[in-house]
Amino acid sequence: MEHPTRTRFWSDDLRALLAAALTLAAGGAQSQTIELAASGLDNPRGLAVGKNGAVYVAESGQGGTGTCVVTSEPLEVCFGATGAITRISGGGQQRVVSGLPSLAAPDGSGGVGPHDLALRNNRRAYVVMGLTGPPDLRDELGSDGTDFGRLLEVDLHSGSWEAVGDLVAHEAAHNPDGGVLDTNPYGIFARANQWIVADAGGNDLLRVRRGGSVETLAVFPLRLADAPEFLGLPPGEQIPMEAVPTTVVQGPDGAYYVGQLTGFPFPKNQARVYRLEPGGELEVYAGGFTNIIDIGFGPDGLLYVLEIATRGLLSDGPPTGSLMRIASDGSREVVAKRGLFLPGGFAFGTDGSIYVSNCSACPAGAGEVLRIEP
Repeated sequence: MEHPTRTRFWSDDLRALLAAALTLAAGGAQSQTIELAASGLDNPRGLAVGKNGAVYVAESGQGGTGTCVVTSEPLEVCFGATGAITRISGGGQQRVVSGLPSLAAPDGSGGVGPHDLALRNNRRAYVVMGLTGPPDLRDELGSDGTDFGRLLEVDLHSGSWEAVGDLVAHEAAHNPDGGVLDTNPYGIFARANQWIVADAGGNDLLRVRRGGSVETLAVFPLRLADAPEFLGLPPGEQIPMEAVPTTVVQGPDGAYYVGQLTGFPFPKNQARVYRLEPGGELEVYAGGFTNIIDIGFGPDGLLYVLEIATRGLLSDGPPTGSLMRIASDGSREVVAKRGLFLPGGFAFGTDGSIYVSNCSACPAGAGEVLRIEP
């Protein structure tokens, strides 16, 4: 499974591009206020909002100079204890948890580590840790690899954590999609004493119960996509495309909704949102999206969809994203687009604003969180 947040576009003037994007956002969206809520982050991904209004963002870290391994992209990444959770509150930011495991490229980009989090209260968070490769990749890392591919319970006050579920072990034992062994737990939704996890590598939806048991709720189908020209295949040739589910939420109707990035060749307009009623069959809820990285239901009860790269991860030019709202009749409205550069997640603030993690796979320190007032 290709890592959800890597692209072939990198620029020596990345920070200048980000600054220009924010300038355009501030100057071109007269009905919309966009401001920088946090900066200097390392591969920021999922966000969660506490009852007190504080915003927490998972940072996948910048890796380090430790053991290096080759992921399923293939890409060589190296270990460092640089994963973190940052709290945004009162106009400031603070890393309340640090030292979480991280893997990243030498420049700190494309971090693999804390991908998403869910809050239990203002003291505890549940963090899903990625891996991006076969289960034995964790063994190659030795003691440094212990917490990759696990669900962690994190104390936001002390900064300590413990594992409460092992998604990698489930993939190794069951391989739910029947393909090559591959796992990358990516998105999480929390319920009472259980957690629902979208495994982007395993192409499945998992449930972790209190006590550590893991079960498969759904497997997402392999589909065919048109082969890109650079592969040199005959015109019209199609190739298999993995689902790569990256995000899961529970809707107002009690069903689970799952957004997919899609795997290589990351085609435009082929990503879907799936719906799964507890005990029911997987069904397509909405389609026609490109590289979904996060979804969520807003205070208005409508579904919002965040694309990490609206033109597709293999397109030329900057990978800019888009946040859309899906009306009850299926029509779509772009809520935010300007200034979004490889966005990695979003959450609704208690003040009615939307927080979006930006530059989610950029070199070390380039990540940020934007606050958007629609």
